[in-house]
Amino acid sequence: MSDAQPQIKYQVRFDWGLAGFQALAADADVIVLADALPAVDAARGFPTQLAAHTVIVADLSTSTLVADWTLARQAEKGDRFSVAVVAVGESRADGSIRFAMEDQLVAGAVIDALAALGIDHCSPEAAAAAASYVGLKRAVKHLVKASETGQALAEAGQAVAAGQTIAAGQSVEAAQAVEAAQAGGAAAQAVDAPGQVPDAGVSAAAVTVVTDFVFPA
Repeated sequence: MSDAQPQIKYQVRFDWGLAGFQALAADADVIVLADALPAVDAARGFPTQLAAHTVIVADLSTSTLVADWTLARQAEKGDRFSVAVVAVGESRADGSIRFAMEDQLVAGAVIDALAALGIDHCSPEAAAAAASYVGLKRAVKHLVKASETGQALAEAGQAVAAGQTIAAGQSVEAAQAVEAAQAGGAAAQAVDAPGQVPDAGVSAAAVTVVTDFVFPA
């Protein structure tokens, strides 16, 4: 099997989980981790160092801010700029990835917001994720709560509110820096991107660069 990445010719790319991150990260200017809800089992997962890359976390409430922040980074570079959007996903009992639809909706929201700003040369995978969000936009709140992850969290006594949680891979410190961030388990240190000044319309406290993350699978 070829190691070539067919999505590399596109400006906006999409994949799933840790394997997807590893496949896309090296050739991306920024990686967006789409993470809608806390991990069902925060004790399980794969801690991953991200310092070699520029990685931010998005949820349904921050997709537009993430797109604005990304546009500002593209303007700073002044050249072709690539974005890898990775839906974090969940894990099954055997440790394999479960393609959590709520994370696909977040990814689609980010890709749709990027397209609205002109960052729209999408791979077929990214386009499909965006279309799923656009087509289901009116039902997103219900779908997230009714999702497999949402039901599992509800059974565990955790409140589920789309866009009002700490990302599964982020720390409390990161959550305090992101007013509308997601809720969850593991550690990730939020830092400003080195040498970067946020666009005037994008709050530095709303979009942070993470240096490590725990992927469920």
